[in-house]
Amino acid sequence: MKRAASSLTVPSVRVSEIFFSLQGESSRVGLPTVFIRLTGCPLRCSWCDTEYAFTGGETKPIAEVVAEAGRHGTRTVCVTGGEPLAQKNCLPLLAALCDAGFDVSLETSGALDIGSVDPRVSRIMDLKAPGSGESDKNLWTNLARLTARDEVKIVVADRADYEWARGVIAEHRLTERCPVLLSPVQGRLAPSDLADWILADRLPVRFQLQLHKVLWGNMRAK
Repeated sequence: MKRAASSLTVPSVRVSEIFFSLQGESSRVGLPTVFIRLTGCPLRCSWCDTEYAFTGGETKPIAEVVAEAGRHGTRTVCVTGGEPLAQKNCLPLLAALCDAGFDVSLETSGALDIGSVDPRVSRIMDLKAPGSGESDKNLWTNLARLTARDEVKIVVADRADYEWARGVIAEHRLTERCPVLLSPVQGRLAPSDLADWILADRLPVRFQLQLHKVLWGNMRAK
């Protein structure tokens, strides 16, 4: 008797790239990290710097992706995109990485439900400010799911975005849930301006620059 084709399916993900570098953002900034960039994203933020990950890539079995991550000699792994949660098999990939002993973080836009992400994973979740052109995609119910091991990132393009971010942080008491990080859009907002606004308001957030761009510019990993 022939087995059903579905029973022979090997769980896989569409991968744009896997590379080893320093973490450029979040509270893990500076840590040597294996990045697993999945293909695809339902958003089109005005300042996106990874448009190449919208399409293409290579379909790889999850076991192969985990094995490749293990060849770089570090426990720290970041699954990113694109929007990794746009692929249903991102969830079993995250679980498999945790099972393999990696310290795993997930970079997600916040537009998709984070509730089914393995609790061992640190979720680095964006909130999209109006300047992104995608603020209407924020899934606000995600905020109630955040824990102290997660982080919220808000990228700011101008003073209006900053005022929006400050209001959201206060309204939802975000800094009582998890660390909150504010970043300036490279080339659109002077980092010193954002730093001055944070200090003037005594805003209890972490200012961050993208370390990888400071070191290497906006170069695609090779």
